[in-house]
Amino acid sequence: MTYRSETFAVPVRAPRRRGPVLLLSPSVLFLILAFGLPMGLMLGTSFVDLSTGSLTLRHYERFLTDGLSLYGLGRTAGMSAMVAVCVTCLGYPLAYYLARSSGRVRAIVFALALAPELAGVVLRTYGWLIILEDHGVINRSLMTLGLIAQPLPLSKNLFAVVVGLTHVILPFGVLALMASIQSIDVNLQRAAQMLGASPISILRHVLLPLSVPGIVSSLLLSFTMAASAYATPALLGGAGFKVLATMVADQVLFYLDWPFAAVMATVLLVMMSMISFLGLRFEQSRRLDQHVRLERAS
Repeated sequence: MTYRSETFAVPVRAPRRRGPVLLLSPSVLFLILAFGLPMGLMLGTSFVDLSTGSLTLRHYERFLTDGLSLYGLGRTAGMSAMVAVCVTCLGYPLAYYLARSSGRVRAIVFALALAPELAGVVLRTYGWLIILEDHGVINRSLMTLGLIAQPLPLSKNLFAVVVGLTHVILPFGVLALMASIQSIDVNLQRAAQMLGASPISILRHVLLPLSVPGIVSSLLLSFTMAASAYATPALLGGAGFKVLATMVADQVLFYLDWPFAAVMATVLLVMMSMISFLGLRFEQSRRLDQHVRLERAS
């Protein structure tokens, strides 16, 4: 008699990794409660008519037809763009020095770059108010030297707000740029220098193209922080300087119009999200182009 033995393959399931899920659960829950839920309530409030309790688009129509609201949106975008450019341009040389230097001097410069974050935003803003006001340090010094006869309009305007926000956001831009510059191989600069490239050519053709991710991160971070800032525009800009953040506060505190304030906050959030999305898409497309060029060269 012949016996036939058959072997049956039993599928084995891979063990589920619950460790990452358990580690991320507290953070996700916190984001849902602290960010997702308030944003959802704000979005829902923007569609509610307080007089009837029904859903309506009247508040969005009011925002799109109100000249003051559109002016505040345009001023917010322009102010944030100016702050982003100033932070990136001023922070790039400092970030390059911190990324390429070492020793005690680097530690001192790094500490000085982050020192403004040790003080509160309101305290730093009042410091700039003392410096830039009509009888402040700058105007008083210039008038004492006889260079001007009347105080220069340095406060209560866009210039003062851009200066104050640049001072507040500059450390964050420096950190974003420094991380990108540190990832660039120093040998690339040395090779370009050995081939006869000038410092300007090295900056233009080596450093700037390779540090685009840091530049984009600095611009996006500075733009979003400036667009959502309230204390600095309110103190340095004065009562006549209106951006969306201060206009939202006015609608809540003085006019008690919560739906219209929710509309302004939603528009501000959408604007920042669109700018961030476009910036990330630009960075991804640039990385893809560099990858394609490397494959063609190889």
